[in-house]
Amino acid sequence: MPETALDRFLRYVRIETTSKDGVERVPSTPGQLEFGALLANELRAMGAEDVFQDEHGYVTATIPDRRPAAERAARPIPVMGWIAHLDTAPDTSGKNVNPKLIDYKGGPIRLESGAEIPESEGLHSCIGDLLVVTDGTTLLGADDKSGVAAIMTAADRLLNGGVEGVPYPHGKIRIAFTPDEEVGRGADFFDVKKFGADFAYTVDGELPGEINKETFSAEQLRLAVTGVDIHPGTAKGVMVNASRALAGFAAELPADRAPESTEGRQPYIHLCSMTGDVASAEAHIILRAFTDAEMDENRQILDELIERRKEATPGSVWSAEYKKQYPNMAEGLKGHPEILTRLEEAVRRAGAEPVWKPIRGGTDGSRLTEMGLPTPNLFTGGNNFHAVTEWLSVNKMEIAVQTLLNLASLVADL
Repeated sequence: MPETALDRFLRYVRIETTSKDGVERVPSTPGQLEFGALLANELRAMGAEDVFQDEHGYVTATIPDRRPAAERAARPIPVMGWIAHLDTAPDTSGKNVNPKLIDYKGGPIRLESGAEIPESEGLHSCIGDLLVVTDGTTLLGADDKSGVAAIMTAADRLLNGGVEGVPYPHGKIRIAFTPDEEVGRGADFFDVKKFGADFAYTVDGELPGEINKETFSAEQLRLAVTGVDIHPGTAKGVMVNASRALAGFAAELPADRAPESTEGRQPYIHLCSMTGDVASAEAHIILRAFTDAEMDENRQILDELIERRKEATPGSVWSAEYKKQYPNMAEGLKGHPEILTRLEEAVRRAGAEPVWKPIRGGTDGSRLTEMGLPTPNLFTGGNNFHAVTEWLSVNKMEIAVQTLLNLASLVADL
């Protein structure tokens, strides 16, 4: 029997692929290479062509054009790409994931650890579905191994089955699995020209039919404070406590721009971490906004706060380094409406109602669109990403598979 998307997903989540921020090499962790090698072998076994894993862990492959030779010659069509990422988020452990299957009947879900998944609107929509959850000690890895499983399952069906054993008529499709998306480096070594697609879709969203053509623009701030250390018994007038200075900065960050206070299209400033002692202290802060004006406001808020804390802590030295991470992909997709309308139709044919929803985050598609490969995003069937309460609807993941197959048919009909 052909493998199902669930079969693949349960196998994939047992490989630890947590990425690590601040590591120069790509991929940042060895498990991503292991996972990519497994996928490359599976792609070869199912009959994909041009399968390759490079030194950075990127896995690429081709599903060849299955139209009759005469039609291929007479009517060339665009090359489509399907993309998902190999890594899971460093926010929560992805080691020794222990997936559990639940026939969901409604209500909150109590996990083995005692953690609880509250009944949300999304979870309520999955009553009657088969769900995958964790034991409550790790994340599940649906972000983005459900996307990987959906692509692999759709590829297998195109190459080895289709409807009643007849392969779907479709054009050339390129597949890519990328490393380190969760730490903002998924496109760092992505060779758009070599990939050879005219457009692509990432499979990295949540529930059907949420589809995405807008993401946050993203920047990060590395803030360092240098103080003066001395024995506390003789510190008066000499000591400059870097940790205290940075704590004062953190205390004054505007609560109305914290992620826990914002939603929808509202921008935020997120203090991710602080470390330090008397002599030196550092903070990692991320800035998110849908517009350039709002990103400018975020920077202005931080710059003004840094200046105030400098004045409040004489003798301290402050260093602020901003770094752009990825842009909102909306501008890059405006010139390609056909890619978006095709996605809408593919979702409808799969039995879901398409809804364009801005992502309060990013995908590889943000940077790939900027690099010249228009790449909107579609759902996977998962939810509560980056947390021990993460869950996946197997039924909804199958809708993602069908949406990909529908896209193949729609492109072939051009």
